[in-house]
Amino acid sequence: MTTMLEVAKRAGVSKATVSRVLSGNGYVSQETKDRVFQAIEESGYRPNLLARNLATKRTQTLGLVVTNTLYHGVYFSELLFHAARMTEERGRQLILADGKHSADEEREAIQYLLDMRCDAIIIYPRFLSVDEMDEIIQKHEQPVMVLNRRLRKNSSHCVWSDHKASSQAAVSTLIEQGHRDIAFITGSLDSPTGIERLSGYKDALAQHRIPLRESLIVEGKWNPASGAAGVATLLARGENFTALVASNDDMAIGAIKQLHDSGIATPGAVSVVGFDDIAMAPYVVPALSSVRVPVTEMVKETISRLIFMLDGGDFTFRQTFAGELILRDSVIPGPHR
Repeated sequence: MTTMLEVAKRAGVSKATVSRVLSGNGYVSQETKDRVFQAIEESGYRPNLLARNLATKRTQTLGLVVTNTLYHGVYFSELLFHAARMTEERGRQLILADGKHSADEEREAIQYLLDMRCDAIIIYPRFLSVDEMDEIIQKHEQPVMVLNRRLRKNSSHCVWSDHKASSQAAVSTLIEQGHRDIAFITGSLDSPTGIERLSGYKDALAQHRIPLRESLIVEGKWNPASGAAGVATLLARGENFTALVASNDDMAIGAIKQLHDSGIATPGAVSVVGFDDIAMAPYVVPALSSVRVPVTEMVKETISRLIFMLDGGDFTFRQTFAGELILRDSVIPGPHR
């Protein structure tokens, strides 16, 4: 096995110089760095990562905590893909920890990543409260960023999208297009995102002075089957509606299938809008109108802030990320336009 001393001899430098190049501590000219890296490549030398990490107090890893209820969805796949790619671009490894089913288990996942000596941690919370996350950030030396939740005390440590405002804007667009009877399939109501999107729906109706009909609201579970079940529930209630908003695209696709099976045309009889603008949204029939949440930009901002906290450098601070309704074939003007 090649040693650091052998690398030093091949590069014509001291062992201490090789150590400085690998650790990034101390000045070494670019010419010398190039010789050391060439010697490492030619000799097949692999540094002792544990020793290097102890010496530099860095592991070059970022931790990500996500509850496993998100794993099966297309949204999480996109989030994880971008997080992994951007972490790689910055020369780090991404370590995923499961937040499971409670605030206590989310805390345990965070502690696991801290015990693994991750340099910084991203939390995509489901159960932890805003106050609890503020406390976690203040308690630990490692930088912690919270994705998809707005914090009260540590605004620079969170990146979030205003789901309530995005939902209100999407429903208002349907109203402006002539729809008055608008059904709504919620996400899981133990989810902050689900609650915010429902709140935006209600605010849009109030803004346009349309009476709220609770019977047009059904609870979903973020998956296509619950979207289909939501439509079945609405039809069993005998409800009439010309538009339907589902709190994510998976449920919207399930809703369109159930409408079709029930002999109700989309968009001829019922226009449908989803959320997240997943990759398949333009390719279902009819092409699904959806609120695009800028996941890529949110992940990029999160990781850029963490790297800034760790290494310094620049990033463009954005307080929030707005959703945008992308209108496609699943929406047409309503009867009141």
